[in-house]
Amino acid sequence: MFKDVALQQMSQKLQHLCEILRQASQILCQEYQSFIDGQQFNIEEKKDHSPVTQADIKANDYITAQLRQNFPDLPILSEEGLHQGRQNWQTFWLLDPLDGTKEFIDQTGEFTINLSLINAGESVISAIAVPLQHTIYIGEQGDLPFKWQWQQEQIRLMKFAPSVSQQDRAILRIAMSRRPERSALYAEFLHYLQQQHIEYQKVAAGSAYKFCMMLEDQIDVYPRFHPTSEWDIAAGQGLLQSIGGNVFDLNHQPFQYNQRASLLNGNFIALRQIQDWSILADFLQGRTIAD
Repeated sequence: MFKDVALQQMSQKLQHLCEILRQASQILCQEYQSFIDGQQFNIEEKKDHSPVTQADIKANDYITAQLRQNFPDLPILSEEGLHQGRQNWQTFWLLDPLDGTKEFIDQTGEFTINLSLINAGESVISAIAVPLQHTIYIGEQGDLPFKWQWQQEQIRLMKFAPSVSQQDRAILRIAMSRRPERSALYAEFLHYLQQQHIEYQKVAAGSAYKFCMMLEDQIDVYPRFHPTSEWDIAAGQGLLQSIGGNVFDLNHQPFQYNQRASLLNGNFIALRQIQDWSILADFLQGRTIAD
């Protein structure tokens, strides 16, 4: 759970990033309302056949401009930007200005802004903004994460507080997509749980919002057996690591960023508690990983 703390407990750097993400969230909220109201709204298809909207572009333009102004020495690797020369970057910003464009278009409201500061392959600052909830989850490597909320000009700051009591979990809560499953591995995974007599509950959620639900103790396991990109999960991994979880490939190796030729991720399993690997290992280990 998250407990209220004084704003002074958060570093000035994180506060500044929250202000940038708050303004970007307001841009996305305005765009979302315009789209819902049926106003003229531009949606295009990218080379990979995924959608990109005017909201993606406006949020990207604002965030990248702010990052360049405030951190001029750090390059930016954005979903909506250019990626040339990234292999030479040791420290850089990794950005998805609108994660869950399909959720935006389908009007589920479960879209986010994902921002990470990557250093040597790891997310050392991780932030996920949930615009419609006026909420940002943010943290630095080695410290518990914050939950930063706003209502007009009023700021409420909370910090993650680990539970002191360990209760036996009766049901494994598993994050699943709202859309038809694109890999037979999902059905195989659930069948494995049934064979092991592990009770589970499927929780439908979109985009990196799943990671936020894990922080809020609403999801235990997030299996992903169809493609994502690095900007989709880096912030979520950093936040999970700060509370004792992680994102692993199917050989139980934590994900690293900007270390490969492709920005596409292979299959992975995100765990709120890393010890849950033990109950899934027989299914996961040795399976083919898509690079």
